[in-house]
Amino acid sequence: MRRDTLQHVADLPARGASVRRLGLSLPPGRMPARQGWRPLKRWRYVGVFTPRLMLCVGEARVGPIPQRWWAVALPDGTLRERTTIGRGGVEMAGSGVRVAAGGVSIRVDLGDGDGVETASPAGGSYIWTRKQAAVPCSGEVTLDGVRYEIAGECAFVDESAGYHERHTSWRWSAGVGLAQGGEPVGWNLVTGLHDAPRCSERTIWLDGEPREAPPVDFAADLSAVGGLRFTEWAARENHTHLLVFRSDYRQPFGTFSGELPGAIRLAEGYGVMEEHDVWW
Repeated sequence: MRRDTLQHVADLPARGASVRRLGLSLPPGRMPARQGWRPLKRWRYVGVFTPRLMLCVGEARVGPIPQRWWAVALPDGTLRERTTIGRGGVEMAGSGVRVAAGGVSIRVDLGDGDGVETASPAGGSYIWTRKQAAVPCSGEVTLDGVRYEIAGECAFVDESAGYHERHTSWRWSAGVGLAQGGEPVGWNLVTGLHDAPRCSERTIWLDGEPREAPPVDFAADLSAVGGLRFTEWAARENHTHLLVFRSDYRQPFGTFSGELPGAIRLAEGYGVMEEHDVWW
């Protein structure tokens, strides 16, 4: 790692506008393929969370290996999903998200949303993320001939990249909804990644304005985070144990009730919980 990069890492964590003043290599610019023995890991995740239907579409690379996935969940527990190496019928270009795969089509067009950037140390290197919540979006999903329209401030976008440690483990929650006063809300809560006491990625968006949230605790069974209670619809799961790569992953879709950090009581809330333990 270059000496100037080491100096910038010593200034981490950072949040907001200060991230870009550090001089680190960050998206959308080119990042080196490796820092020492660590390959570059990067992903983009788009979630849409509504009372009638929830979905996610994502793409990730660990080094040169590409992976794409999608999932659609319904309140009755129905879950359709697919994960592939390569394109797999998934297109994620700019503000457009498209999926065409075996009885399922997804079209999501994203509007603008306030993104919060965070950069954190990871061993002797660094990791970066940009989160957007309650993003305006439009589109439609067709599931086995049934069409669902998408409209409103119901999207969440996660862009992440960096040189994560060989063993990384986290719990995460992302969601959108309405506060009791009728204001749109969104949240991004985490432990295990970008979770310093200050300059973390933890964020609450209230009526479009982001504010950093304090540290939170997750229930071991993902039934709660902080003052939020979670009711599961259906869950994506993957358990892969290979020679050099091991991953135990679970991400349930569902509804939330209770109170966000900052004493923001939900009138309604929709989104995901997640736990991931990975050697990569």
